[in-house]
Amino acid sequence: MATENRICYQINLQLSLGGGEIFTRFQTAALHELGYTVVLFVHADAPFWSSLIPAGVTWVPVRTLADVEAGITQAGALVITHSALPVDVATRLASRTLLTGMLHMPLYDRFPAGLPHYRRLFAVSRHVIASAIARGLKNVHSEPLYGVADLAPRMSLGRPQESIMAKSPYDWDRRKFRDRVLGSLESLGVPFTRAGSAGAFVRRPGLTLGLVSRITPIKQFPLMFSILSPVLARHPSVSLEIFGSGGYASVRDLKRALVPMRRQVRLWGQQDDVARLYPMLDYVLSGLPEKEALGLNLIEAQCCNTPVLAVRAPPFTESVEDGVTGFLFEDPRLDRGRSFEALLERLLDGAMRPEPRRAAGHLAQFSHDAFRARLAKALEAVTKVPAPAMNFPDAPG
Repeated sequence: MATENRICYQINLQLSLGGGEIFTRFQTAALHELGYTVVLFVHADAPFWSSLIPAGVTWVPVRTLADVEAGITQAGALVITHSALPVDVATRLASRTLLTGMLHMPLYDRFPAGLPHYRRLFAVSRHVIASAIARGLKNVHSEPLYGVADLAPRMSLGRPQESIMAKSPYDWDRRKFRDRVLGSLESLGVPFTRAGSAGAFVRRPGLTLGLVSRITPIKQFPLMFSILSPVLARHPSVSLEIFGSGGYASVRDLKRALVPMRRQVRLWGQQDDVARLYPMLDYVLSGLPEKEALGLNLIEAQCCNTPVLAVRAPPFTESVEDGVTGFLFEDPRLDRGRSFEALLERLLDGAMRPEPRRAAGHLAQFSHDAFRARLAKALEAVTKVPAPAMNFPDAPG
């Protein structure tokens, strides 16, 4: 393991806590172990970094990318971004640093213009690598970094909860007038914004499926449940417990899709202590696949010995071992949920529940040690790749 003291500037200006922010946490730990001093630029309005990032990490609250540029003072230093920089900023940083970036999302329906200016791009799955290559990018590291089942508490670092309590499913954007009004109404207990659950989580009789995820458009939950809700409604002994939060429109659309099975559903809001949560569920359910990058929630569940149910498509074919750590079913958009219902009937009829912990080789891919080794290999290649001028697609998509 390297001991040389080098500096790495990381940039993550997201305002909401999601998989990319958990990734930033375990990547920061790996960088430290590889001999880097990490300076993390975060948005000044993001409330979670003080409890998310371990003590000893230098994190700098900023409001603009100009503040970030001014704070990167060491020429030739390694820079890792967690979302694509605009062309002008990427060009300037690439001229004086080793500019690299994480691809946390596939690029099939998007192409941030700053990406070709990076010296190297690191993807979290082969699914994301394929999407970048399909868009003509030539600066993509050939191996995925994957991720780590980081199960430490999130917003309450070091303070484990005694029970899972209901919270709001909404992430109110206080910059929007509508969200300020609705958030105020929710705090007063107005019914149409209420979380839909009360008290501490207790399992209900029957089969318990869980969503443990941010409720965001990339998951496509409203579309998926517009098909699967009628299927689940035919099986009233199945409960769906939703642990996550999202914007008003995302939660509204999900609730509408769940109407056919509304008596089987409870919403619990985002939870901090997922290691305590996963073992309370029979299976953790994925969203739809193509906009997903890896499925860290599925990896976390498997590492807690909770099997998962996911669509048989990338990236879930990378993160789930079918029949061993969970079960894959056909995309419900293709068969109107027939494969999912057949699987559900098998589970209700007593099909043997997988024990993911027996898939030691599969789970080892998502250990901290394995991630650190992949990261070290990726960073060693940074100085050997062509300069940014050579990275442009032949014909940008």
